[in-house]
Amino acid sequence: MKKPIYIAATLAVLIISAALPGHTQTDAAAKSLLDKVSKTYEAYKTIQADFSLTIKQPQQAPHAETGKIAMDKSAGKYYITTGNQDIISDGKTQWMVLKDVGEVQVTEVSPTSDAVSPTNIFSFYKEGYKYVSAADERTGSRQLAVVELTPEDANAPYFKIKLRVDERTYQIHDVTVFDKGGNQFVYTLKNTKANPQLADNRFVFKQTDYPDMEIVDLR
Repeated sequence: MKKPIYIAATLAVLIISAALPGHTQTDAAAKSLLDKVSKTYEAYKTIQADFSLTIKQPQQAPHAETGKIAMDKSAGKYYITTGNQDIISDGKTQWMVLKDVGEVQVTEVSPTSDAVSPTNIFSFYKEGYKYVSAADERTGSRQLAVVELTPEDANAPYFKIKLRVDERTYQIHDVTVFDKGGNQFVYTLKNTKANPQLADNRFVFKQTDYPDMEIVDLR
């Protein structure tokens, strides 16, 4: 699997819809924290943030990459960009631009699909998880509350997700995905802006922006 596609797949692991139904084997403190995080992000119609991704693999040097994300949650529109790829959606169609291979993959967005969606990257604890509080941690001057989530599906490609939340703002600081191959994927969110003005044309693929790329229509 090529790295740009794999990075998109790890991003997708984080993108799970946000509601907090009752679960077994969870604790009240974890649920209270997740309720506050969910309430924070549900108040945003549009959102924009920078993020960094660090991939840690056994016996290899960490690989780091940075990117930006913007979304109009109400319309299901999003734009994600990294050094190797862009992902653009107008809510109906998704364009995945694989810069390394000179290819644009076009797919439909299914609102009824159980597949993960970039429109929900800032929430992430719906059905299918057990969660428990862990000891608070600090990064610089920030106090971070920690929740660890485990998938109820034994066939999931990852066995744990660690979520750290800034207790001053109830915004997500970072998320670490632990996969079964011993790899870790750490997403850190920075410069989160609530309700920025976002132009509609930002969420539409323009072929003139990507000259000489092959368009592969998978719809």
